[in-house]
Amino acid sequence: MSDQTLPASQRVRRRTDFEDIYARGVKRHGRFMTMFVLDRTGADGTAPPEAVARLGVAATRKLGGAVVRNRAKRVSRELFRRHKPETALDVVVVPRREFLAADLPSLERDYIVLLTARGGSPAGPRRGPRRGAGAR
Repeated sequence: MSDQTLPASQRVRRRTDFEDIYARGVKRHGRFMTMFVLDRTGADGTAPPEAVARLGVAATRKLGGAVVRNRAKRVSRELFRRHKPETALDVVVVPRREFLAADLPSLERDYIVLLTARGGSPAGPRRGPRRGAGAR
């Protein structure tokens, strides 16, 4: 069983790390989840030797009770274990309600598509709500 656990070095745990990934990472929307991805390699394309891919799961109470949120976290960790990025990426998965009803192959497809998608700009600072055409 110990070979199936996700070591602490492969987890995003601190709030500051989550905030950094939200602010500087690329936000990607899928059918079952939203994913934030932050590449931690340097400008020269290399990462420090201790840098590994890390996973964070943000399952909020909007998703459901504790049992439901823990199931979403377990499934997210399993997806990460099966399809771990080779590069030093920080990945934060935000499961949607549809995540819980989906079968594993569908979740895997969605996860892989979001993880391997190229392009998109890093999510910039959060802005307030948009104003209507006549509001000033």
